[in-house]
Amino acid sequence: MKLIEINKSRYRKHLNIIIIAFIGVFMVFALIFGQALIAMFGEAVVKGESSNFRYNLAGVILALLACIAILSQLRDKAFFTEVYYVWQLKQIINLIYRKLSNIKKAANNAENKHYLSALTVLYYYYKASQQLYLLDDNTITLSTINKELNSIKEKISALNTKISSDDFNKEMLLLFKTQQTEEG
Repeated sequence: MKLIEINKSRYRKHLNIIIIAFIGVFMVFALIFGQALIAMFGEAVVKGESSNFRYNLAGVILALLACIAILSQLRDKAFFTEVYYVWQLKQIINLIYRKLSNIKKAANNAENKHYLSALTVLYYYYKASQQLYLLDDNTITLSTINKELNSIKEKISALNTKISSDDFNKEMLLLFKTQQTEEG
C-alpha cells in the first residue's frame, strides 16, 4: 500500500460523521431488530419480569452485522476515502508490529540476507506511523518515531542506496515469518 498525503481536517470531519452515523444507525437497528424479534418470538411479561433478553441480544448482534455490511458497501465511496485509507494503514502497521522484533534483528545485521528488505519495511513502518500519529495528534510518541526513522535513514544512506516507502509491499513481511528460528 502506497502512502498518500491526506487532508487532516477532512479526515477528522469525515471520521466524526461516520462514527456518529454508525452509532445512530446501530442504535435504531438494534431497537428495531430487538423489538421485531420480541414481537415474533417473545414471551409474555409475567409478574413484571420478562425473559426476552436473548431477543434483545440477537437484535444487537443483527444490528452490528447490518452496520458492518453497510460500511463494507460504502468503503469505496469518495466520502470514505481518507477514513478507509487510515483504516488500511493501521492494519498494515499492525501486521508489521507483530513481526517488528524479527525485522529489527534483520535490520541490525548487515550480513542477513533480508537486510535491505528489513530496512525497507522499517522505513515504511516509521513513515506510516509518523503519518498516522500526525493525523491523530499523537505528539507524545512522535519524537520516538522520528528518532527511529532517522536511524533507518542513516543506515540507508551509509549503504549509498535509496529506499522509499513506495518500495514496500506486504509480501516482504513473509520473509520474516520464521526469522526467529532461521539464521540470516
